[in-house]
This record gives sequence, structure tokens and C-alpha cells, in this order.
Amino acid sequence: MEKKQDEILRRPLYLYDLPPEILNSLSLRADAGLQAQQPIEQTPSPSRSQSPAPSVSDTVVGSQACSLCNLSFVTVQEQRDHLKTDIHHYNLKQKLYGLNPVSEGEFEKLVGDLDESISGSDTSDSDDEDDETARKETTLTALLKKQATLADKRNPTNAEGEEEVSTKNPRGSGKPPLLFFNSPALPEKMQFGIYRVLFTPEELEKEDDIIAAVKSRQLAPISMPKVSKDGSGPPPSYNGRHVFLCMIGGGHFAAMVVSLAPKQSKHGANSGPMNREAVVLAHKTFHRYTTRRKQGGSQSANDNAKGAAHSAGASIRRYNEQALVEDVRELLSDWKALIDTSDLLFIRATGSTNRRTLFGPYEGQVLRANDPRIRGFPFSTRRATQNELMRSFIELTHLKVKEVEEQSAEPVSTTGDAASAKASGPKAPAKRKLSEEEETALLHTSQIQAMIRRSKLPALLSYFTAESIDANFRFQPPDTQQHHHAPTALHFAAAQNSAPLVTGLLVRAGADPTLANGEGKTPFELAGDRGTRDAFRVARAELGDAAWDWERAKVPPALKREEAEKRAERERKEKEAKEEERRKAEVERLKTEGPKVVNSTPRKGGILGGAPLRTAQERREEEARGLTPEMRMRLDRERRARAAEERIRRMQGGG
Repeated sequence: MEKKQDEILRRPLYLYDLPPEILNSLSLRADAGLQAQQPIEQTPSPSRSQSPAPSVSDTVVGSQACSLCNLSFVTVQEQRDHLKTDIHHYNLKQKLYGLNPVSEGEFEKLVGDLDESISGSDTSDSDDEDDETARKETTLTALLKKQATLADKRNPTNAEGEEEVSTKNPRGSGKPPLLFFNSPALPEKMQFGIYRVLFTPEELEKEDDIIAAVKSRQLAPISMPKVSKDGSGPPPSYNGRHVFLCMIGGGHFAAMVVSLAPKQSKHGANSGPMNREAVVLAHKTFHRYTTRRKQGGSQSANDNAKGAAHSAGASIRRYNEQALVEDVRELLSDWKALIDTSDLLFIRATGSTNRRTLFGPYEGQVLRANDPRIRGFPFSTRRATQNELMRSFIELTHLKVKEVEEQSAEPVSTTGDAASAKASGPKAPAKRKLSEEEETALLHTSQIQAMIRRSKLPALLSYFTAESIDANFRFQPPDTQQHHHAPTALHFAAAQNSAPLVTGLLVRAGADPTLANGEGKTPFELAGDRGTRDAFRVARAELGDAAWDWERAKVPPALKREEAEKRAERERKEKEAKEEERRKAEVERLKTEGPKVVNSTPRKGGILGGAPLRTAQERREEEARGLTPEMRMRLDRERRARAAEERIRRMQGGG
């Protein structure tokens, strides 16, 4: 029996092609989350005086889940990425205010009117820069301010000076994303999970209807239909069941139509296990430069807020925004037959501009916002790409296997889909519940560090003012290695070799350069290049020797900004002259000697011979060989930091 159970857990359990031993033994758990949670009758307006309310649901818990946002994750990295998103920070704020968290779909609606890209999920690293000023507020700060204003209007004080309380149901009182099922085919203390969005509201009304719906979704395997070479066009004839998936945001668009029927094995159904790869009927992606790099938000949103900008980059972004709208709508028109016959439409469109692109209104529109087939993705998603759509489809349509605690009968760990189920290990000690002050400090730490990494000085200064935070705020928790090395914003900016942020924190924010980190080092001692060290000396000249104990801060004598700029310009010219001499010498050498041939060094048992010069990509691959994924990510960050440092140095030198 145990051997058979292990075989079931090792194979991917596709919802539309379940083995009979599972299909015929499924039963809905009593605590499956079928019924909605009881709404709270009274919702106070946001106030610091309110005590924190319990989270929406305790159904989604475990090492790879966020019980606050009611989301589960396949990998630990996805969970870590989620903790950096604005929706998680927003729900932390909701909890501090005594309000219920919101779902991902509800949060997208809240930020839609702001028309900004959030948390970098729809942006990419780029060298493109504008001469426009950075945003003064983060999306999260703007949203909270907007809600506070609306709350004041909705909840005026009465004659006694007390706030009137709204009796409407609060946001976030929704249902958990997964329905849980028992089956004797599973080992003890294990259960199946199926995403709720795959069922219709009518099917969710009764337990028997849900089981019948699962059985009705079983499909026979099909042969791969013929599609166009680039995948952009639908097959000439196809009438099987399928779903449409679409993501748009930050200038990135991806759409896909996937057949729900399992793929037929090449050798027939009786020759071995079925090949369960998804059958993609059509797919297409568009990527346009529409987002204001390092400043966030679309060009149209910036034009509406501040007036039309006249830079070359702004003109390119306006053109690309319109081109993206036309490309997307033309594609939807071409796919109309497939979209109209899809079982479900999974759509992620953040912001009013992106929703207008899809839902119009416009002549000949294909998608309509009131279509009952439309669903959101009940888990965190990344940038709109074909790979992300395929990952989302697999996540949606494969059964999850979760372990439950015998006493509480609630899930305690998430194991991803059935193929990755693992035996339970020893219980981890319960974590101490954080206080309101600690959670707020963690939120401030993540926000400040994110703005420093992106060199957003105006946004950082605005955040200090809006949140009434001192520039010498100590990052939390203090016992981590990173915060031991760089405990304040000035330490962190110096360690990042960000000269503009160092100058801004010292001159405009009043940061203390004499504070020492856990190693006894001042911020100046963490600076890794001359430009950052000069920023401290320039700040000393502008603030005066009486402002701080500069000797204690280990900062050398003051340096006027003009002198620093002249030295940087002189060094730049000297470097250019040396480079020009080197190029001339190389040209002369090539004329007389020809290109160099690099020979490999002789090795014992090896072969002597010539080897061509390696390209930059080959050198990067050689450096990353044998490294773990975390080490590769760290190496990539260091490369990008060096490139950014070189760009800043050239800009300061006028190059």
C-alpha cells in the first residue's frame, strides 16, 4: 500500500487527467474552506489606536506560504520575493490598523487608479535614464494617503467628537484560494488541494457538485494540433476545451491559449505513462519600452500628473504605449474564436491604462470586464513572459499535496505539486509574534533599502518626511549580518558606492557620519571608490567643520565641489588619452603582425593547440561554473553594481 502511495505522489497529478484511484476516492474536507468566513459587522476607520485584528484566514500556513496574504508558493524563493512586494507591505499596514488584509486581485484594483508599476515586478534593469525628476512618493505611500483621505470623508466626527463607524463588509473577508480534499490513496496526514478559481460559483454551492465537477473535467488525450510556426496564430481546426491566459504590465504583454486535454504519447496510451506536457495552441509576447526607468510609472501617468515632458525618451515611450495598445488589440482580434470558446480567462492587468488596453471600450473589442469566465491568478506572478504563463498554468492545473497537523486538522506545510511531496521532518520551533512597532520597523527597513539600491534620493527624502523617520534610523532586525555591517541608511549608501545618495543624506537629511557599525566602522570607511569618498569630503565643505566631529567620522579634510569635479575631469581625460594611445598602438601592431593567436598551455596528458580568444559571455559562464544559484545571483548583482558605478563616475566626470 505504501509503495502504491509513493508512486502516486511521485507523478504529476493533472486535474484534467487524474488516475482512477484518486478520482473515485476524493471527498471534500469538512474544513476545506467551502464557506466564506463570517464578515465583520463593523469596520473602524484606519487608526493607530486600533488593536490588530486576526488575519483573514489561517488556512494557508507553513514554510512556503503567507498566512497574512493567504497565498501559497511552490518554492522558497517565490515566498521571499513575495515578502518584498507592495501587497505584503500593504497587508502589514492593514493588520497594524486593525483591518483585514486584501487579496491580490483587490489590491490591483486599489492601485489601478494610481496607474503605476509596483515593486519592480513589471520592470527590468536598464541603462536608459531620463532628465525628469524622480517620483516623490512610492506607490504604497500614495495608496495609504489616498485611503486616509477617503476614510476621513466617509467617517466624519459626530456631535460628541467620535468617529462614525461604517457597517459595510471589510475588504479581505474572502475565501481561501485552495479547496482541500481527502483521499485514501494519500498517506496519513496528507491532503489534496485544488484552486477555487477553477470552479464556477454554481459548482461551489454544494459539496456533491464540486466532486461531480472534478469528475466531469477528465479529458481524453489528444494528438498535438498543428499551429503556426511562431505560435501566434490559432490552429486551423480545433474544438477541444482550452483556457486563455494573459498578463500585461510595465510595457510587457504575454498571452497564451492552452488545451486542457493531456498530450497523447507518441507510442500510444498502452505503452507507458502519458506525456503530460501542456499543448499550447497559440502564444505571443510583446515588449515595449513604456516605463520610466528608475522612476516608475508609465509615461502617460506622468504626463497626466505633471504635464507633457519634451525629452526624447518621453516621446519614444508615448509612441511605444500606443503601439503596444494596437499590437495587443490586433492579437486579441486574431484570437477571437479561441477566446470566445475558452473555458476560463486568466488575466492579470495592473493599472487603469492596462485594463483599458484589454477591456476598452473600443470598436471590435474582444474581452469584456463583466465576463463571468474571467479569473485572477490566486498566487504571486512575475513579469509577463511566455515562461511565466506556462508556470502559472502548471501551478493552476496540478493538484497540491499538503501535510496537515493531526490535532488542528489544518495544513502546516506546503509541498508544491504532488511530484515534489516530501516526508515531514521535525517541527520547527514556533516563532515569536512581532509587536506592532517591530513590524513597522521591518517595513521601514525594506522600503528604505529598496530606494537606496535604486538610487531614488527624492523618494527616500520624501519617505523620511512622510513617515516621520529620522535619517539615522537603525535597520531591523539588528542581529543579521547585513545590518551588522550597514545598520543605517548612510552606511548602506556608502557600502553601495552611491555618491549622490551619500551627499543627499548628509546635506539634506542630516545623517550622522560619526555613527559606527557593529564592526566599529564609520560610513566613510565603507566607501569603496574615490567618488563616494569625495562625496563625504564635499559634504564636509558644504556643512562646515562645526556640523559634525569629522575627525571622529574618519573623513579627510574638506574638498570643494569644484575641485572634486576638476580632479574627476582631469582623471577622465588622462584615462581617455591612455586608451587612445593603446588603441593606436594596437592598430599599428595589427598592421604589422596581424591578430594574436592565443595558445593553450601544455598540460600533463593534454593536447597542445591553438584556442581562440574567449568572448565576454564565455568568460562570464566560466566564472559562474560550479556556483550555486544564490552565488550566481550575488555575482550578477556585483557585476551590475560595478557597471552602475562606472556609469555614475562617467556622468560626474562629464563623460
